[in-house]
Amino acid sequence: MDISEDDTATLRARLRELEEENATLRATPEKRRGRSMRSIISAVLIVVALPLAPVAAIGGWARMQLVDTDRFVSTFGPLAQDPAVQELISTQVSTAIVQGIDIDALVGDVFDGVRDLGLPPRAEAALTLLQGPAVDGIHSVIGTVADEVVTSPQFADIWTQTLRITHQNVIAVIQDDPNAALSIGSDGTLSIELSTVIESVKTALSDRGVSFADAIPVIDRTIPVLHSDALVLTQTLYNLAVAAGFWLPWLTLALLITGVLLARDRRRAIAWTGFGFAVVFALLAAGLGIGRLFFVGAVSPSVMPADAAEALFGGITDLLLGTIIALALAGALAAVSAWYEGDSRFATSLRRVVDRGLTSVRAAADRNGLGTGSFGRTVDRWHSAILIVVVLLALLWIVLARPISVGVVIGAVVSLIVVMVLVELVRRPAEAPAEEAEAPAVVTA
Repeated sequence: MDISEDDTATLRARLRELEEENATLRATPEKRRGRSMRSIISAVLIVVALPLAPVAAIGGWARMQLVDTDRFVSTFGPLAQDPAVQELISTQVSTAIVQGIDIDALVGDVFDGVRDLGLPPRAEAALTLLQGPAVDGIHSVIGTVADEVVTSPQFADIWTQTLRITHQNVIAVIQDDPNAALSIGSDGTLSIELSTVIESVKTALSDRGVSFADAIPVIDRTIPVLHSDALVLTQTLYNLAVAAGFWLPWLTLALLITGVLLARDRRRAIAWTGFGFAVVFALLAAGLGIGRLFFVGAVSPSVMPADAAEALFGGITDLLLGTIIALALAGALAAVSAWYEGDSRFATSLRRVVDRGLTSVRAAADRNGLGTGSFGRTVDRWHSAILIVVVLLALLWIVLARPISVGVVIGAVVSLIVVMVLVELVRRPAEAPAEEAEAPAVVTA
């Protein structure tokens, strides 16, 4: 049987189709294996990056607080205005001065000199009765002057100088510098010198005409701030800050971004990554709260009052806590946004309801002469950028808030939602009029 040229061409075309189909079938498992490998790598990168994120945050904080003297001073500088800290310093300084001089002996010498003047018996007896109150009065004068110095506007400069010297000395101790001014006692306690404040009080006593002020010797008074176990932790944080405080946050960010980009479903990857990010930083915030309780319980009342311990702990951790809460909120916002833009039935229905509501409100505003015109179209053009800026401002608000509280976080979230809703109401999508004009034509046809 003869085969025509058309039949031959048809057979050849069919053969090519079968060969292509066969090649596609052979390549499918390879593609699936490639996609599966990408998914595995993506999951591994995200799982590795999430535990590193809190470590990176602590490392960055430790680098700023433990390495940068200017940052340390600016962080603790406001404590000069804290009443609890002022009371602690005033008490320590006045106690140091009282212990540094023998007030009883000084007052006794003065009264003995008066007695040598040959007073009558009644006057001498009255003088003896006044000796005790005189000692108490000097104690009171020292305490009053110490309070005045610590609560004066000039104390901020004294406190700044003390902080700068203290930070330099603490770093020297952590680095095991033998020339460090701070010392670790036999019981493993690290103490901070108060000599600068004591000299200021001594000068103030002299200016007020207190005669015994010149008799006050150079006093080596310290406030114990760290015990041996805490010093080990501080050294660990310092080494972490120096070694990884700069590059670890960038490495963590690179792992997260790479993991999301490699994912087959990037929207789902963003949702789960944001959720995990929020969880790990929420746990870190809870751990910081527990650490506050342990710190206050360890140092009060033996070392300092509880309110002063609270102020000191808050001074050094407020920046870290604000960063933690902001990062947790950022993760939650990313997770919610990715879920909202997803294809789940509930998310799709919710988007439809929200879009209809916003469209109705915008249409009602336009009908009543409240349209936003070209401004609304400009807002719509820059819609995504505006929302990103608003979110960043909300996170910055939380980071910079002092002190961090539940009210601050709620206020930032509520403000963020309100601004986002206002942006949606103001913007005017350019395609909306065309769609509304076409809808009746479709129905008529």
